[in-house]
Amino acid sequence: MANEVEEFNAYRKKMNTKILAENNTVIKRIFNLDTNAFQEGALNTETKELLGLVASAVLRCDDCVRYHLEKCHEEGLSRAQISEALSIATLVGGTIVIPHLRKAYEYLDLLEA
Repeated sequence: MANEVEEFNAYRKKMNTKILAENNTVIKRIFNLDTNAFQEGALNTETKELLGLVASAVLRCDDCVRYHLEKCHEEGLSRAQISEALSIATLVGGTIVIPHLRKAYEYLDLLEA
């Protein structure tokens, strides 16, 4: 994996550890809710990750897009499936999503390298 992917994951892990060490009950519950929401349920994890990816792109959160791209990649989703989900995000979010779409494809290339 590319260095940029490793750096993103190291930073995310470091900061999550720091944030959770503050022992803030609300933040801990939000993190827990986020983790549990993406577990297998009525929807499989692949579908949930695609939904997370679309929502993240529409909300224009590049860190969230990266996170869900990695999860989609880990779940074995194809580039075509991911691309189709990103096309829906762009349709729903409008042209303002295009700069984030560029970054998403750039990161997907790193994941596939």
